[in-house]
Amino acid sequence: MRTLPFTKEKLEEITQKWPTPFHIYDAAAIRRNAERLKKAFAWNAGFREYFAVKAAPNPYLMKLLKEFDFGSDCSSMAELELAERVGNTGEAIMFTSNDTPAEEFRRAWELGAIINFDDITHWDYFLSSCDGFENFNSDLPGRVFCCRYNPGPLKGGNAIIGKPEEAKYGFTREQLFDGYAKMKAAGVTRFGLHTMVASNELNADYIIDTAKILFELAGEIHEKVGIDFEFINIGGGIGIPYKPGDKAMSLETVGDGIKRAYEELVDAKGLKPIKLYMECGRSITGPYGYLVSRVRHIKSTYRLYAGLDACMSNLMRPALYGAYHEIVVPGKGNSDVTKVYDVTGSLCENNDKFAIQRELPVLERGDLVVLCDAGAHGHAMGFQYNGKLRSAELLLEEDGSVREIRRAETLDDYFATLDFGGL
Repeated sequence: MRTLPFTKEKLEEITQKWPTPFHIYDAAAIRRNAERLKKAFAWNAGFREYFAVKAAPNPYLMKLLKEFDFGSDCSSMAELELAERVGNTGEAIMFTSNDTPAEEFRRAWELGAIINFDDITHWDYFLSSCDGFENFNSDLPGRVFCCRYNPGPLKGGNAIIGKPEEAKYGFTREQLFDGYAKMKAAGVTRFGLHTMVASNELNADYIIDTAKILFELAGEIHEKVGIDFEFINIGGGIGIPYKPGDKAMSLETVGDGIKRAYEELVDAKGLKPIKLYMECGRSITGPYGYLVSRVRHIKSTYRLYAGLDACMSNLMRPALYGAYHEIVVPGKGNSDVTKVYDVTGSLCENNDKFAIQRELPVLERGDLVVLCDAGAHGHAMGFQYNGKLRSAELLLEEDGSVREIRRAETLDDYFATLDFGGL
């Protein structure tokens, strides 16, 4: 059974101030994990992790990760603004978006972000979007630009991103050569290369092979286009062991494997030193966030249902992907008496289920229930269908204290954008 960073008594104490449901994050564990990632890639002098803001867009978590010089991987205007407000600007921002509006290209330029293009047509669109910026042409050579590679059938994908050849993201191989040539002709002198082809991958070889593909490709583009790459961003995609029996990916194995590939495909081929970047989100905060809820009702019809005060607007991954999240019932972990439940929320949708036919300790109304591995793509994917209000986010500090890092929404928040004056 999963070990939690808090006892039942501690949770009951927390709920006296912050009623369930809420998300809570373990600051000490996130810090240890961040340090471990940096250590695994310390062999690369320019290594940098750009935390995927979409995974957990909270300034307290972003500021915590900034302690380790983590940058911000952003994909929208709001995420760019979040990065700036926590002190990440300039090349501490990697702007990786798709179907990008002009105003977001302009804002990324204003912030000095590394701009990562998703399509060959976006270069000209970017230039037209930024037309009128003072000193734009003279500043262009000093800025860093990147292209996102989609390897198509050369690389398998998974359920979250899909098969690369069916995914909406990135340049084809042939388009990359044309794209970099166009940027070079326009005066760009600083380049990066990026891909992101899978999510929640537990096989270390998959990540290592991705790096090899990019190292080889960088060498070919260098020879044919005549450019050097400052960095290669191998994306994120490192998974976490959601299910019992899953084995966490060894960051040390990944780091060592990519180091050997770098020595073979970069050093041995005489390429200039290349910085290695990543954009992990899930693997940084995912295992260290928890959705805490209470059993509201027990219902027995054709199945036995445990209805929680949380619903899929608090954690939609099980409904969206059929994702598995381990469920812990504090205080009942050692019980030999179990029953099989569908664990549900209160939305008017039958897929509002956190677990289907899950064996759990016997549940009673009022029991605390903790859904594990909810620290990424959990609260961030919340929504307000059925008028559900987004819940609070809390941070469990290393000294055992708890801090509110996002308050729960209120009905006033929900109605704030509506106008009743003309009724």
